[in-house]
Amino acid sequence: MTDRPRVVVADDQALVRTGFAMILAADGIDVVAEAADGEQAVAAVRRDRPDVVLMDIRMPEVDGLEATRRILSAPAGQPPRIIILTTYDLDRYVYAALAAGASGFLLKDVSPEHLVAAVRLVRTGDALLAPSITRRLVERFAPREHGALHRDLSVLTPRELEVLQLLARGLSNAELAASLHLGETTVKTHVTRILSKLDLRDRAQAIVVAYETGFVTPGSP
Repeated sequence: MTDRPRVVVADDQALVRTGFAMILAADGIDVVAEAADGEQAVAAVRRDRPDVVLMDIRMPEVDGLEATRRILSAPAGQPPRIIILTTYDLDRYVYAALAAGASGFLLKDVSPEHLVAAVRLVRTGDALLAPSITRRLVERFAPREHGALHRDLSVLTPRELEVLQLLARGLSNAELAASLHLGETTVKTHVTRILSKLDLRDRAQAIVVAYETGFVTPGSP
């Protein structure tokens, strides 16, 4: 892994692509390709092997959701991390993208500093979660879906179930550690084991699983 993340920006609006590319380039992030629709995004990923894709959901021809599915289901190599771009903070397509394996989402009016930080964060393998928005998103749409990420939670230990429950509330590792009176390193180990046992890419998918299985219910405290 090089120090400079490699990014593909996929959006049907040229001004959005140009603006994001300029922001990222100014902070030492290489934008290796731009795409105006999902089909171009898939081709760019296959050709340029980026670390991260900024993917607009609503694009002509092949939309961002289908493009995300195609990219993350590719059998060869390590797929890039995908950040979904949206103008809506409660968009059912964003939820579906998280279930498909996207590592998080950003609103298009994101600040330059947050955009750069998001790319660097997901590139390291973490998930990009805005806890309050993510929880509202999952609570609104999870009950309407049909087990896209159903998993058998019986493989988890009681402590791992406890961690998953709090993780689904949007708690960070530091907040999990404080709540459970554990060290942050121990919490990270539990999270890693949860993802491994449930065959999940990151925390975003873990939250989806917690709601889709009914382990955590919408509106519960």
